Amino acid sequence: QVQLVESGGGLVQPGASLRLSCAASGRTFSNNAMGWFRQAPKKEREFVAAISWSGRSTYYEDSVKGRFTISRDNAKNTLYLQMDTLKPEDTAVYYCAASNRYRGTVSRDSTPYTSWGQGTQVTVSS
Repeated sequence: QVQLVESGGGLVQPGASLRLSCAASGRTFSNNAMGWFRQAPKKEREFVAAISWSGRSTYYEDSVKGRFTISRDNAKNTLYLQMDTLKPEDTAVYYCAASNRYRGTVSRDSTPYTSWGQGTQVTVSS
Protein backbone atom coordinates (compact mmCIF):
# COMPACT_ATOMS: atom_id res chain seq x y z
CA GLN A 1 0.00 0.00 0.00
CA VAL A 2 1.38 3.39 -1.01
CA GLN A 3 1.77 5.76 1.89
CA LEU A 4 3.10 9.29 2.29
CA VAL A 5 3.69 10.47 5.83
CA GLU A 6 4.51 14.07 6.66
CA SER A 7 6.29 15.20 9.80
CA GLY A 8 8.01 18.26 11.20
CA GLY A 9 5.10 20.61 11.68
CA GLY A 10 4.53 22.58 14.84
CA LEU A 11 3.91 25.92 16.51
CA VAL A 12 6.59 28.55 15.95
CA GLN A 13 6.97 32.30 16.23
CA PRO A 14 7.17 34.59 13.21
CA GLY A 15 10.64 34.57 11.71
CA ALA A 16 11.40 31.03 12.83
CA SER A 17 12.19 28.01 10.65
CA LEU A 18 10.74 24.55 10.25
CA ARG A 19 11.71 21.60 8.11
CA LEU A 20 8.95 19.33 6.89
CA SER A 21 9.64 15.79 5.77
CA CYS A 22 7.54 13.41 3.72
CA ALA A 23 8.50 9.75 3.85
CA ALA A 24 7.14 7.47 1.16
CA SER A 25 6.58 3.77 1.63
CA GLY A 26 4.99 1.02 -0.39
CA ARG A 27 6.64 2.08 -3.62
CA THR A 28 9.36 4.40 -4.81
CA PHE A 29 8.60 7.87 -6.15
CA SER A 30 12.11 8.47 -7.44
CA ASN A 31 10.73 8.76 -10.98
CA ASN A 32 7.83 11.06 -10.12
CA ALA A 33 7.54 14.75 -9.54
CA MET A 34 6.48 15.63 -6.01
CA GLY A 35 5.02 18.68 -4.41
CA TRP A 36 3.85 20.44 -1.29
CA PHE A 37 0.43 21.98 -0.95
CA ARG A 38 -1.23 23.71 1.99
CA GLN A 39 -4.70 24.51 3.19
CA ALA A 40 -5.47 27.25 5.65
CA PRO A 41 -8.75 27.40 7.61
CA LYS A 42 -11.68 28.39 5.40
CA LYS A 43 -9.45 28.54 2.34
CA GLU A 44 -8.93 26.24 -0.61
CA ARG A 45 -5.86 24.07 -0.88
CA GLU A 46 -3.05 25.88 -2.68
CA PHE A 47 0.22 25.00 -4.33
CA VAL A 48 3.39 25.73 -2.37
CA ALA A 49 6.31 24.10 -4.17
CA ALA A 50 7.16 21.25 -6.51
CA ILE A 51 10.24 19.39 -7.61
CA SER A 52 11.01 17.25 -10.63
CA TRP A 53 11.80 13.55 -10.30
CA SER A 54 15.53 14.27 -10.68
CA GLY A 55 15.50 17.24 -8.33
CA ARG A 56 16.97 19.50 -10.97
CA SER A 57 13.84 21.63 -11.40
CA THR A 58 11.92 23.36 -8.64
CA TYR A 59 8.94 25.71 -8.63
CA TYR A 60 7.46 27.88 -5.92
CA GLU A 61 4.37 29.84 -5.20
CA ASP A 62 5.26 33.52 -5.31
CA SER A 63 4.67 34.22 -1.63
CA VAL A 64 7.20 31.59 -0.51
CA LYS A 65 9.96 32.25 -3.04
CA GLY A 66 13.22 33.02 -1.29
CA ARG A 67 11.92 31.66 2.04
CA PHE A 68 11.05 28.01 1.30
CA THR A 69 13.26 25.37 -0.29
CA ILE A 70 11.99 22.06 -1.63
CA SER A 71 14.36 19.14 -1.98
CA ARG A 72 14.31 15.38 -2.20
CA ASP A 73 16.49 12.40 -1.39
CA ASN A 74 15.52 9.63 -3.77
CA ALA A 75 17.77 7.14 -2.02
CA LYS A 76 15.69 7.66 1.13
CA ASN A 77 12.40 8.09 -0.76
CA THR A 78 11.88 11.31 1.16
CA LEU A 79 10.74 14.80 0.25
CA TYR A 80 11.59 17.91 2.26
CA LEU A 81 10.41 21.47 2.64
CA GLN A 82 12.73 23.86 4.45
CA MET A 83 10.69 26.85 5.60
CA ASP A 84 12.55 29.94 6.77
CA THR A 85 11.37 33.36 7.90
CA LEU A 86 7.92 31.99 8.59
CA LYS A 87 4.99 34.38 8.65
CA PRO A 88 1.55 34.09 10.27
CA GLU A 89 0.04 33.74 6.80
CA ASP A 90 1.99 30.50 6.35
CA THR A 91 -0.25 28.89 8.96
CA ALA A 92 -1.93 25.89 7.35
CA VAL A 93 -2.01 22.13 7.10
CA TYR A 94 0.80 21.13 4.76
CA TYR A 95 0.41 18.12 2.48
CA CYS A 96 2.96 16.32 0.37
CA ALA A 97 1.89 14.72 -2.86
CA ALA A 98 3.36 12.55 -5.59
CA SER A 99 2.56 12.77 -9.27
CA ASN A 100 1.38 9.71 -11.16
CA ARG A 101 3.36 10.65 -14.29
CA TYR A 102 6.59 8.73 -14.87
CA ARG A 103 9.34 11.36 -15.21
CA GLY A 104 6.68 13.85 -16.18
CA THR A 105 6.91 17.61 -16.06
CA VAL A 106 6.37 19.39 -12.80
CA SER A 107 2.90 20.78 -12.24
CA ARG A 108 1.55 23.49 -9.99
CA ASP A 109 -1.92 22.07 -10.54
CA SER A 110 -2.98 19.31 -8.18
CA THR A 111 -4.48 17.14 -10.93
CA PRO A 112 -1.51 14.83 -11.61
CA TYR A 113 -0.80 14.37 -7.90
CA THR A 114 -2.68 11.21 -7.04
CA SER A 115 -0.88 10.13 -3.86
CA TRP A 116 -1.29 12.36 -0.81
CA GLY A 117 -0.17 12.38 2.78
CA GLN A 118 -2.40 13.05 5.74
CA GLY A 119 -0.96 16.49 6.38
CA THR A 120 1.00 18.18 9.14
CA GLN A 121 -0.08 21.36 10.93
CA VAL A 122 2.14 24.43 10.80
CA THR A 123 1.12 27.32 13.02
CA VAL A 124 3.03 30.60 13.01
CA SER A 125 1.99 32.83 15.85
CA SER A 126 3.48 35.08 18.50
